[in-house]
Amino acid sequence: MNAVAYRRHNASANSEAWRSWPAYDALLNDMCTALFTSLPRIDQRRRAADYIRGLLQVQGRKSIRNIASLVGGSAAEQKLHHFISDSTWDWTPVRQELARWLAGTVSPDAWVVRPMIIPKTGENCVGVERCFLPSVGHVLNVQRAVGVWAASSDFAGPVNWRLHLSRNWTEDRERRSQAGIPDRIAAESLGDGAIEVYLEMARNWQIPTRPVVLDVGETDVAAAFDRLASVGTPLLMRITGAQRLSPREPGLIGTRTEPLPAEQIMRVTRELRRPVIWGDDQLGSGARTARFGQVATVRVGLPAASARSGSTTRNRELLLLGFTVDGRPWPVELWLTDLTTTHPAELVRLTRLGDRVKRDFQQVADRVGMRDFAGRSFTGWHRHVTLSSVAHAIAELLSCPDPDTRTFLPALTRPQPSAAGVPAKYVRSVAGGGRVESPAPAAAPATRAPTGR
Repeated sequence: MNAVAYRRHNASANSEAWRSWPAYDALLNDMCTALFTSLPRIDQRRRAADYIRGLLQVQGRKSIRNIASLVGGSAAEQKLHHFISDSTWDWTPVRQELARWLAGTVSPDAWVVRPMIIPKTGENCVGVERCFLPSVGHVLNVQRAVGVWAASSDFAGPVNWRLHLSRNWTEDRERRSQAGIPDRIAAESLGDGAIEVYLEMARNWQIPTRPVVLDVGETDVAAAFDRLASVGTPLLMRITGAQRLSPREPGLIGTRTEPLPAEQIMRVTRELRRPVIWGDDQLGSGARTARFGQVATVRVGLPAASARSGSTTRNRELLLLGFTVDGRPWPVELWLTDLTTTHPAELVRLTRLGDRVKRDFQQVADRVGMRDFAGRSFTGWHRHVTLSSVAHAIAELLSCPDPDTRTFLPALTRPQPSAAGVPAKYVRSVAGGGRVESPAPAAAPATRAPTGR
């Protein structure tokens, strides 16, 4: 019985019944074999698998102690603690292999970049600080990070992370030393981190080019378009109504040519709105619910004053997209993109991938302990979220719905590589006769210092 057949057979069973299904062990072993080739020692690869198994099976908080209780008790706890906090393995190659594995297996439509907020009670966990969060309307004690998710209408899984560190951490020698923050790490805004976390992938990971859907506050708009254009990646970015833009459609704003707030520009387009419909997998079951809204687009440019010296966006035409769900005020959301020839309905569909990420974060990532790391070290945090990302992918893949709506789950036996170096099950046909391929895993690199932030 394959995973899809199991899902059909157990349609009325507990949503986590797959934990006792033999294919769970098969997929866990399959992914660990593919993803952990960079770990130089057998015992490290075994502990990585044990940790992921604990993230998937332990009830409640996914602490090292609770995970150890599943895989070996107090002796295992000490070994797992060392493996996460004090060992020398680099998480970056693991994330790279996860991104490439998912790119070949689920064929994501976009790379979605979103923030992750981790509430904390103390002051010693790396990166923690009190800050105002507009989403909740008050100040909280939190860690903040940004993640890149491989996303389609059927799947969303994180593949890379960047922990936000303010000057309160990077300029305090004692705190840096206690948390083990590498010397190369400097303070940056959350928006700068959102750009860098993707650029690391684009420059070094040999991943397929997909649009980046970016919904992170504090991001410099001109810098985002410039820096992603430098690696040939299209961008669809959520902006505020206050973002000033220069209309490039004669007659739309009368004779005015000066930059205007995006919301003011979009209000003028009220009569140009068109209906749009898309499918929404509200419950993560694969059953599509039709959603209705309205959309309008306007050709715009960035004001010269906002573009940096040498900016490629200074004279570039962009598309401002306004969107609302039926029954809501106009516009609810504003997005800016360099995908100027893409149909507005397709742009709306891409923006909704952020909803898929948010839903899967709540339904899957939180349940595999993505925010549960209680240690204080920089390396420990990164290793925990890396292994949690693998656990998330396993849980998501084994929860695939009916094959009529989702057919990407591979067979659960590991094939021999093809002559081209790409396992056949990791190649999926796409529209137009093209293929998305997962590059052959590279040879295990020598042990080196972790490179991620």
